[in-house]
Amino acid sequence: MSAHPFTADNTAMLLIDHQVGTMGWVTSISFDEMKANALGLAKAAKALNIPLVLTSSMEEYAQGPLLSELKDIAPEEFAARVQRQGVVNAFDDEHFAAAVKATGRTNLIIAGVTNDVCTVYPTLTALAAGNQVQVVADAGGSPSKIADDISIRRMDKAGATITTTNQLLAELAQNWTTENGSKIINIPMELLPQS
Repeated sequence: MSAHPFTADNTAMLLIDHQVGTMGWVTSISFDEMKANALGLAKAAKALNIPLVLTSSMEEYAQGPLLSELKDIAPEEFAARVQRQGVVNAFDDEHFAAAVKATGRTNLIIAGVTNDVCTVYPTLTALAAGNQVQVVADAGGSPSKIADDISIRRMDKAGATITTTNQLLAELAQNWTTENGSKIINIPMELLPQS
């Protein structure tokens, strides 16, 4: 657990490259599970008024567009998404770095596709800059299980807290009977496997 709990009032959420093409390269988690978790995070951010920064890379190429559902969940953030042109580490893009800085938050929730490229480098940069970072491992994935495992180990070793969507939602809620808890209590239920 991070030194200071992440709350709706002290946290920003960064969703990196949840693009249909890039997500199709992932084998370490199912496409549907990864997508549901990423959308669940976006819904929680909007419900709790957590600053949400979206970014994509080379949408007109094989990576493809961002998930269209993100436009429905967060239309303003979708329109303002930072469209990078080949920059691997999102923080190396001045527009992304400025968007994150503008949130005024130093507790950062990061989820990206793929974990072994799109998530790991911004996480290392954010940690080096003194931010607390939680990486939501199951809202991303990698082309192989070993690639995912190694990238998660690398981020963990650098000081990130590795978490899952449900763990993070519970941390943000703190108590399901509070106002904030009631705003997001349905999201974990939506993420349960459908029989």
